[in-house]
Amino acid sequence: MIYKFGENDLFYNRLETHPKFNFYIHRGKVYYNNKTAVSGAFTATTGLVPEGAISLYELNVDRSEAKTGLIYPFITKAGSLGAFKTVSTSQFNSDFSYGDIISGSYPLSASIIREFYVSGESRPHVDGLRNTLNYYLPLSQHYAFSSSLGDKSEQQINLINIPSIFYGSSIEKNTINLKMFYTGTLIAEIKDTRQNGELIQIGPSGSVGSGSIAGVALYNEGFLVLTGSWTIKSDLVNYLDDITNPQTTSWLYFGWGMNDGLLQPTGSASGSLYSYSFDYKGTNYVPVLTMLAHAPRGELNHSNNPTYIDKTSPNLNLYYSSSYSFGEAEVNIKNTVSASYSDPEPNFKKTTYITKIGIYDENKNLIAIANVAEPVKKTEDRDLTFKMKIDF
Repeated sequence: MIYKFGENDLFYNRLETHPKFNFYIHRGKVYYNNKTAVSGAFTATTGLVPEGAISLYELNVDRSEAKTGLIYPFITKAGSLGAFKTVSTSQFNSDFSYGDIISGSYPLSASIIREFYVSGESRPHVDGLRNTLNYYLPLSQHYAFSSSLGDKSEQQINLINIPSIFYGSSIEKNTINLKMFYTGTLIAEIKDTRQNGELIQIGPSGSVGSGSIAGVALYNEGFLVLTGSWTIKSDLVNYLDDITNPQTTSWLYFGWGMNDGLLQPTGSASGSLYSYSFDYKGTNYVPVLTMLAHAPRGELNHSNNPTYIDKTSPNLNLYYSSSYSFGEAEVNIKNTVSASYSDPEPNFKKTTYITKIGIYDENKNLIAIANVAEPVKKTEDRDLTFKMKIDF
């Protein structure tokens, strides 16, 4: 039997969650939430993505192109003119004929990225943040794209790009924490303690630059703009891939090797002795639908399940037929009512046990099934309500 949800049977709300994220960078490798690569039976890594990355759809898990083939997206060029976003209009018109297959590739992955800019270098991604940075100027003067504190179109900048898949809707304020280590010892730490986006060096206590602002965070956009250039450690390191111009360690070089295409720096203090940690919490909103399904009194007390019939009934296998009809003899329903004694037969009551609840759309297509932990007894005098939740 199918029942329609009433206006008071559906409730919509939103759950706010704050998942934790951690990135650890060492020797040019990125580790995400302390996870290491898992070797597969057919591939070096089961997800076919590098360490520190997330596979967008988690497709092609432990699949080898040579042995099993890889799943890939495809579109047939037709009159609808559909194509992938990566295919330009000129390519679509010149490279493909109608009926041709336009294919892509999986897996698609994302990871945290570092971009370093020296003075005078072209910086399209920084320039693209000009209006965004100036928009947050009321929070702090350090957001200003150009001011007495520095000109972000010219000064050295360490830009950390965090894809939204790693934080959700925004980064939660007062959770950003960046640490720099040398041979495993903490030498500098910054945090957004004022919750206004300023990244302030808070440790170690009494260290050079303690209390200074090393940059700003764009919580909604997923960027850290690091400009702190004071010396954290005076040993010279070849951060710029120029042995004639080694640099002292500062926040400008935080996360060196973090998917930036740069080699591990060398120098009198080897870059391999440095490691970096980046912690924060994301903000993720989960829509939740609560549904109340009712089993009314006097209803849902019949079943087509074979166990509903008394197998000892004398008419169990009797039927009659003619040229015009077919019928079965009446059989008894199994009495499942328990009694205090074994001899007397207890009074019969129609009893069913509810084990599943199906959810249908307006076209009566089954779209979800809710299973109960244990079968729920339903008698004719019982009125039951099941509470179900589904998130998206």
